[in-house]
Amino acid sequence: MSAARRCGPPRALTGLFVWHLQKRAAWQMPCRFMHCCGVVSKKWITFQHLNFLKRLNVTQYSKNFSQQAKPKPDPDAPPFLEKKHLGQEKTIICEIRPVSPLHPPLSETSNRNELKAAKSAAFVEDMATAVGAESKEEKQWKEMKLQLDDLPGILARLSKIKLTALVVSTASAGFAMAPVPFDLTCFLLTSIGTGLASCAANSINQFFEIPFDSNMNRTKNRPLVRGQISPLLAVSFAASCAVPGIALLTLGVNPLTGALGAFNIFLYTCCYTPMKRMSIANTWVGAVVGAIPPVMGWTAATGSLDAGALLLGGILFSWQFPHFNALSWGLREDYSRGGYCMMSVTHPAMCRRVALRHCLALIGLSTMAPILNVTTWTFPLISLPINLYISYLGFRFYRDADRSSSRKLFFCSLWHLPVLLLLMLMCKKSLLEKDDKSERLS
Repeated sequence: MSAARRCGPPRALTGLFVWHLQKRAAWQMPCRFMHCCGVVSKKWITFQHLNFLKRLNVTQYSKNFSQQAKPKPDPDAPPFLEKKHLGQEKTIICEIRPVSPLHPPLSETSNRNELKAAKSAAFVEDMATAVGAESKEEKQWKEMKLQLDDLPGILARLSKIKLTALVVSTASAGFAMAPVPFDLTCFLLTSIGTGLASCAANSINQFFEIPFDSNMNRTKNRPLVRGQISPLLAVSFAASCAVPGIALLTLGVNPLTGALGAFNIFLYTCCYTPMKRMSIANTWVGAVVGAIPPVMGWTAATGSLDAGALLLGGILFSWQFPHFNALSWGLREDYSRGGYCMMSVTHPAMCRRVALRHCLALIGLSTMAPILNVTTWTFPLISLPINLYISYLGFRFYRDADRSSSRKLFFCSLWHLPVLLLLMLMCKKSLLEKDDKSERLS
């Protein structure tokens, strides 16, 4: 009893303390609940809060779990096959052993493989050496053998036979438009002499422009560039054309026509050709060169420079600007690569403007023909449609400034000139009308 009494007061105190805590907790539970309800009413607890608490718990108490990667679940298999698969895996693991080759390589098969490899290597080496030799031969300069059968074609390309034909046709038109009786012998001598002079001028032009023509796609296949003939042969051909041509024009026709032919060769070879790499004025100089042949035809028939000769020269002068400017517009890359100073390259706006200006000038020059007593008044009327059409194409080229409009203007100029000269020849005033008019004036 004494021991129980000794231990009684402390136990009683402990029980009273525990009872007091339980009672206090019981009284505080409603308050805490109400406090939680107030917090919930102010701030809604969302899934993000719960997720944050979860991650916080994971990082604090299971760090190892957060660092481990989640293993990829195995595909579901039927329960009755699990033991079978496990048994197969075990047997496979047990069967993996270092195994020696069943059939050792034979010496015959190895020898055959070595022979095939050696043959293939030798074939590849032979092909490589052959290709290398061909490439070296292509890069080396070769002396091209000239055959006599190819010589006429080469000389025709050297003399620019199409351009020469155009020059001869304009000279023939000038001869036919002259107000004198037609002389067949003089006409033939004029045509042959003008053609020879044109061949000489074109050959010398190609001789001077060999290094520049090789850089252009349009001229890289010319005979001198490809080495089909030697420069000495080209110069000899030019001299053999120029001397008899000027002699025919001077002695067979008249000295004035011969002087015009010699001056045209000089102007084309010594002025126009070097100016192509210096100034855009080369286009105007080249237009003068193209305007001289019809004047030569007129002087060959009449022996004098009249207003009609200047009118024909003016028509050819103006026609060349839409013709050449439209052509050069599509060859701007070539001309810039060759180092030529052309309007289409350095002054594109001027190139289009000048072409349109001279298209309109053709209308005025056609109107001047009856005023200068070269044609009747029918010529300005019947030539107006084609002159208006080329002026329209010149305006489109000026406005659009593209390859399509330039090509249309160029191809129009190809048929415009012969049609215009043919109409002029049809409307030419007869000799009787000119004689009657001269008698009335006298």
